[in-house]
Amino acid sequence: MAANVLKSDRAVRVSVYVVRAFVKRREMLSSHKEFSEKLKELEQKIEKHDKIIHFLVVTLGHSMQPTEIKEKRKIGF
Repeated sequence: MAANVLKSDRAVRVSVYVVRAFVKRREMLSSHKEFSEKLKELEQKIEKHDKIIHFLVVTLGHSMQPTEIKEKRKIGF
């Protein structure tokens, strides 16, 4: 770092600033990773519920359609 080469207070402050920036960057990346994992979990839950809702709608749609009644055959002669 700059403080290793330059022996001034400013070089030390800049070196500390750079280290803090990298630490903050690492924290942000880890929090984004957690956020992306949570988002992925939420998408999977929504996808699961969408499939269930789709199944229910299709099933209800089929049950509401009128069924064709075939002519009854006459019994006997």
